[in-house]
Amino acid sequence: MQIGIVGKPNVGKSTFFSAATLATVEIADYPFTTIKPNRGVAYIRAKCPHTEFGVKCNPRNSACENGIRLVPVELLDVAGLVPDAWQGRGLGNKFLDDLRQASALIHVVDASGGTDEEGNKIPPGSHDPTLDIKFLEQEIAYWIKGILEKGFGRMARQAHLEGIKVEKALHERLTGLGVSETDIIVAIKNAGLPDNPMYWQDADLLRLASAIRKQSKPMIIALNKADVASESLLARLTNLEGYITVPVCAESELGLKRAAKAGLVRYLPGDKDFTIVDPQKLNENQKKALDYFAKVMKKCGHGTGVQICLEKAVYDLLDMIVVYPVEDDNKLTDHDGNVLPDAYLVKRGSNARDLAYKIHTELGDNFVRAINARTHRTVGHDYILQNGDVITIVARK
Repeated sequence: MQIGIVGKPNVGKSTFFSAATLATVEIADYPFTTIKPNRGVAYIRAKCPHTEFGVKCNPRNSACENGIRLVPVELLDVAGLVPDAWQGRGLGNKFLDDLRQASALIHVVDASGGTDEEGNKIPPGSHDPTLDIKFLEQEIAYWIKGILEKGFGRMARQAHLEGIKVEKALHERLTGLGVSETDIIVAIKNAGLPDNPMYWQDADLLRLASAIRKQSKPMIIALNKADVASESLLARLTNLEGYITVPVCAESELGLKRAAKAGLVRYLPGDKDFTIVDPQKLNENQKKALDYFAKVMKKCGHGTGVQICLEKAVYDLLDMIVVYPVEDDNKLTDHDGNVLPDAYLVKRGSNARDLAYKIHTELGDNFVRAINARTHRTVGHDYILQNGDVITIVARK
């Protein structure tokens, strides 16, 4: 699963990315610093079952700290988007192509209103950040529309005359964007289009493109630079109707992670505060920085907001849960003896067979039954997985 970090230039996308992954990327105070997409791994938190079962886990595809399983998620930081990017302006075409396989988008917005629509610095409060939200949604919608409308008239006539469902034809066209046929069916319904695609007009296609984006690449808003945003503006942005928004200060998160790595503080991503290890070892600049971080975390209300934003993207936007497959439901081990080795993110509503296919195609093809390790009861292929389930898949050999 991949999450795209998007936004106009100079709003702190690369700082957010670096803070989330602690990766080294080029960060500067001018537009188009990022040209090639940065890829990295961030981690979301889940409760590790080892505490409940009274065993010591040996994570393989994740990590565990103090009973918290850290589940990996791939992040992609792409070039900044400027108006008319869908027509190729700026690095627009590259930006949009880089997002093809993203499952969700984190839109980093300058909540202080201190950058114009091109990403140039202006006095804080001079620009309305809500315009940036609308503009980016429109750019992606126009990009998808451009893909849809190429030869659309011919495709619509063929689908109508041959009795082919239009969603199937559209799916073939959009499969490279990670859009499922179900996404298209839901989008057509939500867009309120005529039944016969031959009657779809230009405005209908744009409305459909927007609905497809919402369905296939849902978006959360990271209100970055919340530390310098006015209280009134931040309050308005936090309560935007129809959006999930999170006040964020990526610079403070990055600073805290670096301080923790240097052993100056005890801090885990998502914590609402931090502890200074030895105040006597801090110089004056470090003390001032940590004092500032503490004020930022209080203003954001939930730490620096970076970790919260990531987890809302996965758990709320994508509606994912975490399950733990094991081969031995008594020892909770894999074939190598690792205890609770893997943590898998699956869509809420997935069943046992879906999990088997996620692990390996052959396991899904040869599925016989599953075992709930908590109850040691056998369950069928249609068993709906619950968050935190520990499951053994039994397959034909």
